Amino acid sequence: MTAGEDPDGERLGRVFLARVLEPGDEVGGRWVREAGVAEVTRRLREGREPLPGVSVTRWAGLVARAGHAQPARDLATAEAAGARFVCPGDAEWPGQLDDLADARPLGLWVRGRPSLRVWALRSVALVGARACTEYGTHMAATLASGLAEHGWVVVSGGAYGIDGAAHRGALAARGATVAVLACGVDRTYPRGHTALIGRIAEQGLVVGELPPGDHPTPSRFILRNRVIAALTRGTVVVEAACRSGSLATARAAQRLGRFTMGVPGPATSPLSAGVHELLRAEATLVTDAAEVVELVGDIGELAPPRQGPVLPRDLLAPAVRTVLAALPGDRAAPVEEIALGARTTRDEAIARLYELRALGYVERHGDGWKLTRQAMISVRDGRRPC
Repeated sequence: MTAGEDPDGERLGRVFLARVLEPGDEVGGRWVREAGVAEVTRRLREGREPLPGVSVTRWAGLVARAGHAQPARDLATAEAAGARFVCPGDAEWPGQLDDLADARPLGLWVRGRPSLRVWALRSVALVGARACTEYGTHMAATLASGLAEHGWVVVSGGAYGIDGAAHRGALAARGATVAVLACGVDRTYPRGHTALIGRIAEQGLVVGELPPGDHPTPSRFILRNRVIAALTRGTVVVEAACRSGSLATARAAQRLGRFTMGVPGPATSPLSAGVHELLRAEATLVTDAAEVVELVGDIGELAPPRQGPVLPRDLLAPAVRTVLAALPGDRAAPVEEIALGARTTRDEAIARLYELRALGYVERHGDGWKLTRQAMISVRDGRRPC
């Protein structure tokens, strides 16, 4: 619905309030829930009768901001940038955002053709450090491309580091990705991601709470993270130090009852310390896209079991493997010694030795038996760590 279709209704009121209230303002959210958008808008415009729960100073600041709000201009600016305003009650509104209660966004500005509601239904957040390592970049891109190949939407914040790697990984796999910004969707932040954000807007979705032209601040980045957590079925933290802002996304996901996952890194890396703290608490360790899907997906979407390679000697019968293991590696041994080591009879040992000779594992040396080169390689491979 455009401003022309609803010039004085709730949509225009929500655009007005989005300019006056900061994202995640729970006091403002309570006003909207209890009094309604129209009444809150009226009181802020008139400025005479304060709403409950704020000081005189803060009320004066909100009234001053209300005097500069021009919702019709904001809608026109957004339309010129190819964006639309989606609010509660719209068919495109993702219902899971309602889990934020009074901290729910008043609405979201959206650039891109796909439906935000449909894409959010099967989405996963990939977040992490801006100053990440090559390992973190590799894991984020690999996870994102794997999730895209499994048909999942990758959601992140459009920032440098892990966010950018996640978006690029999804796009490289011709998958779907959503960037949730901490500024107006008509702006690009960081500027170094101008081309990336533009590509996401063309192939995916760029989303934000703040009105057109608004700039990011440290607090807005943190508040933005609650939207990423609420939109998605689960949050994966790829790499994060103990004070990383991406941990706020994980904590928000935990509060909302979403799945929280972490990718382990080197125990000596400060950029993995925050992830390791999550894993020591309630987060689940994941190392690839299949493990993420197993957690957030439908019943039966299981990750394949992990196991080492199957060696030829693993296919031998247990009694034959026991005799093979009884042969010394550096010399030929008589049958009696082999039988003793295998805890079996002489006749049984001879029978198994001839079976092993047919398979190329042992050979006769006079009255003794010795491992062949093939058997030695097999034994060494069998001892190789996973």
